[in-house]
Amino acid sequence: MTSKKNNWQVYIILCSDNSFYTGITTDLQRRFIQHKNKKGAKYFYGREPLNIVFTEEGHNRSSAGKREYEIKSYTRLEKIALVKSEQ
Repeated sequence: MTSKKNNWQVYIILCSDNSFYTGITTDLQRRFIQHKNKKGAKYFYGREPLNIVFTEEGHNRSSAGKREYEIKSYTRLEKIALVKSEQ
């Protein structure tokens, strides 16, 4: 069972322009709806979020932020490989 402390998730969303958005949250469905309704990151002002294509659970706030930073530094090909590894 995941403790309340370790309930952070790292996620990747595929966007309408075929780009990837990486973020962190404690409630993935709520956050995705926020992105869809333009209430989340400014990244989505010019593109639509299509699907959540990757999730990684069991993080605390600190480790989720570090993992997000790591994934954001990946090349597009590395992100594609990461997404495919979950399928």
